[in-house]
Amino acid sequence: MRVRDLNWMQLESYLEGDDRIVLPLGSTEQHAYLSLETDNLLAERIATEAAAPLGVPVLPVLAYGVTPRFAAYPGSPSIAEETYVHLLSDLVGSLQGQGFRRVLIVNGHGGNSFAAERILRDGLRWHDWWRSERIRAMVDQIDPAGSHASWMENFPWTRLADVPLPSGHKAAVERLDTTDPVEFRRAAGDGSFGGFYERPDEEVLRIWEAGVAEVHALLEAGWSG
Repeated sequence: MRVRDLNWMQLESYLEGDDRIVLPLGSTEQHAYLSLETDNLLAERIATEAAAPLGVPVLPVLAYGVTPRFAAYPGSPSIAEETYVHLLSDLVGSLQGQGFRRVLIVNGHGGNSFAAERILRDGLRWHDWWRSERIRAMVDQIDPAGSHASWMENFPWTRLADVPLPSGHKAAVERLDTTDPVEFRRAAGDGSFGGFYERPDEEVLRIWEAGVAEVHALLEAGWSG
């Protein structure tokens, strides 16, 4: 259940019997022909679908992340790493102070992942939804080159209805290790890191369902640290 659909009194009643809450993390950034909010849409939706059967509340997605390499792409604002670590630490600490002792972070952006070890504390669990062995194996069976802004992020809710997608397969982009935004854009071109631009919905939705199931299992099992 999304907290936007609740008031504080309902959450206080929830805390009488449970102490779990989900914090989705995303990033507003270029995703080639897909929505600039792709990471936000995926993180919040997968968290909501996984938590709904358990009645666990889901916070609004934190819609800005660490993405300095995309600075040359309009609409891709970035937060400094130290700022981001402090922000997450404050948010988690505040939630735990209110009684949400177990906080599951569902992250949708690779640039945020560095913070997982920086904010470790009792009751906190971090999950990069696309990075598990199961999800990666499913992607590799279809297209090992699948990566950022490729078909593996192309779902009905991340694509734009009026934007046609290129056909075919993009070769894996080289020189992605550069930290210069202009050089990075020169290397990445349209923003996709490689792979097919789209695959049939039946394929990508199988991956989505597996991702939802993994988050659901984490919530259902509970955790202590």
